[in-house]
Amino acid sequence: MAARRPVRVLVDMDGVLADFESGLLQGFRRRFPGDPHVPLEQRRGFLASEQYRALRPDLAEKLASVYEAPGFFLNLEPVPGAVDALREMNDLQDTEVFICTSPLRKYDHCVGEKYRWVEQNLGPQFVERIILTRDKTVVMGDLLIDDKDTIQGLEETPSWEHILFTCCHNQHLALPPTRRRLLSWSDNWKGIIDSKRAGL
Repeated sequence: MAARRPVRVLVDMDGVLADFESGLLQGFRRRFPGDPHVPLEQRRGFLASEQYRALRPDLAEKLASVYEAPGFFLNLEPVPGAVDALREMNDLQDTEVFICTSPLRKYDHCVGEKYRWVEQNLGPQFVERIILTRDKTVVMGDLLIDDKDTIQGLEETPSWEHILFTCCHNQHLALPPTRRRLLSWSDNWKGIIDSKRAGL
C-alpha cells in the first residue's frame, strides 16, 4: 500500500499571522493625527488604500507611506493565537506547513522585515519555509489560509483550496456554500486539515 502523502498547508502572513490592519491603523493615526481614518470595524475591501482614497484622494498616498516605511512589517503584532497554532500545525504528523506571502511592489524594507519577523516570532525553522511570490496560484499546496477574498493569477484552478481567514475587511462577506472560512486561530483549523487529509 502506498504511503499517504502529507497535507501541504500554505499560510498567508499579513492579516493571518501578522496583524497588518491594526498596525496600519495605529501607524496612520500616529503619523497623521489630524486626518480622517477608517476604524477597523468599518474596513471593507482587501486594499485599505482604496477605501482611504474614497474617503479623500490624498489619503491613499499617506497610508502607503506608513506601510512602506522601515520597521512597519518587522514591528507588527502577531494575530492572536497564530504563533501557537502554526507551531502546533507544523508538529502534526503528515502535515507540511509553508508561509506563503506576497511582498509589496515597493519591496525595499518589506522583504527583509518579513524574514526577520518570522525568525523573531516563529523561530529559525520557519525561515526555511517562507515562499515569497506575487502569484500564489502557481504554488502547489492542498490548503491556502489567506484573508484575501479573491486570489487570482496565472493558474485559473490552483492546486489548493482557499480557506478565507476572517479579518476586519472581509468579515461582512457572504461566501458561497462551497467556500470555507476560518473565523480565527481559535476556530477548528485542525478539522479543516483533517477533512482535507481524508480526501487525499
